Amino acid sequence: MHNSITFGQAIPMTSSVATEPTTHKQVTPEAQAQEQAWAIAAQKGDSAAFLNIVDAFQKPVYNLCYRMLGHVNEAEDATQETFLRAYTRLDTYQPERKFSSWLLSVASHYCIDLLRKRRYQMVSWDDLPPWRWLPDSGPQPEEVALKHESDGDLHGLLDTLPSDYRAAIILRYWHEMSYDEIAEALDTSVSAIKSRLFRARQMMAQTAQELEIETNATL
Repeated sequence: MHNSITFGQAIPMTSSVATEPTTHKQVTPEAQAQEQAWAIAAQKGDSAAFLNIVDAFQKPVYNLCYRMLGHVNEAEDATQETFLRAYTRLDTYQPERKFSSWLLSVASHYCIDLLRKRRYQMVSWDDLPPWRWLPDSGPQPEEVALKHESDGDLHGLLDTLPSDYRAAIILRYWHEMSYDEIAEALDTSVSAIKSRLFRARQMMAQTAQELEIETNATL
């Protein structure tokens, strides 16, 4: 790969990158082919192709980093670092793999590394605000709640999860990746991902239930 792009300055980011969850849109075969074409061209040193990648994926990458880290400034820095790492590791991308999954894998691993380096500790229930958890309705109520709770509530609940559990939840429910894709992204097995998701949903539901009881007791 020819490193023809110089990152002496920050990668240009649009000011409209949102902090709320991204609305998922099914990737069409045409869009996936375009992603792969950009990646292959970037591997050959096409700087314009890589800038197309940045423009197309900065929002989902930023949202993943924000969900993982919980702070705007850290998410912005992590987004920059993700694209830097992606660029320097483009030679490891295999075209038969969906490029967006590969890129989100780079972001996930970087965020997990950050959380581990700062020896992330779970937030005590006593320190959490009194959130209101959605009532059970239909199958897999935790999944329904994850999609509808407010941004601040979800950040608080996500913050109680170990970093690898948090990454699995974010990739599954905000980026709607398959079990196989998440397992590949996080370098583990499908059964391990299913276990992480199950335990993470249990932990979030239990935390929310305890907070609901605690809140009601103070009313």
